[in-house]
Amino acid sequence: MEANNASSKKDFQNKIFICKKEAQETKYWLKLLLKVEPSCEKECIELTDEVQQFILIFQKIISTMKNGK
Repeated sequence: MEANNASSKKDFQNKIFICKKEAQETKYWLKLLLKVEPSCEKECIELTDEVQQFILIFQKIISTMKNGK
């Protein structure tokens, strides 16, 4: 939602980049959670897969903007 309210293309790109970094951090925390709580393996794997999809989406947005398309 915050990226949609960006004041410029550069601001939008920066907010998407932050989203990507936050998603990568979420993936890291899910890996840590799995190590300390193996009983949640199924949920952690599902969430990690979903987070990876978000990372790919954010990367595609960033790449597209850098290429000027």
